Amino acid sequence: MTVPAVVLSHPQLGENIGAAARAMKNFGLRDLRLVNPRGAWPNSKAQAMAVGAADLLEGARLFADLKSGIGDLNLVYATTARERGVTKEVLTPKEAVRRLRLASARGATCGIVFGNERAGLENDEISLADAVVTIPTSDFSSINLGQAVLLVAYEWFLSADQTPAARIEHGPVHRMPTRTELFQLFEHLERELLESGFLFPPDKRGAMIRAIRASVHRARLTYQEVQTLRGMIVALSKGKHRVTRT
Repeated sequence: MTVPAVVLSHPQLGENIGAAARAMKNFGLRDLRLVNPRGAWPNSKAQAMAVGAADLLEGARLFADLKSGIGDLNLVYATTARERGVTKEVLTPKEAVRRLRLASARGATCGIVFGNERAGLENDEISLADAVVTIPTSDFSSINLGQAVLLVAYEWFLSADQTPAARIEHGPVHRMPTRTELFQLFEHLERELLESGFLFPPDKRGAMIRAIRASVHRARLTYQEVQTLRGMIVALSKGKHRVTRT
């Protein structure tokens, strides 16, 4: 599958070009095209801002005008936040990337065009695109160039991302406990609760034990946390207490 090109038309600040490259690298886009950037190129400020995405800047292609910059593409979307008086279908970034993925899967070459920081895309530039992409905002519609690329690139990545909606990170020190280690915690805790008289009356003991185990499971304890709890149980069972400091 091909990935969409990111086309920056007449970008003015090297910092924004670098930020755009960084956003692209974060989210799986790699074809950066610059249409008549202001100032000399390569740009040291762009390099500084790109950090780990310097390779995208080095591979960026320069074009004299937008027509040549998108000439080889089959499907092109233009980003703009303003009504331009041109009859174009207006897409959200989510819908735009959905269509881009479908087109890319069919082998089509695609691109997303972003305007410059001062005035965005001109009407003539928008007329070269198949549709317009507008990023929904609240009260203020103007978005920094680098941020706009970031938002669209993120939607591209998100449309195929398989990252679980929620997870707990367990580092090498704080690994997940084995079943045996959890069973040992259950046995230890239940034994002490039984001896203390907490598991009473006897006919409710089974239900109470199951509720305690369910609570422990929901906590998703690490191995270190299991050991800490067992240490706390030992301390409590021996009657240890915190020393009062004066």
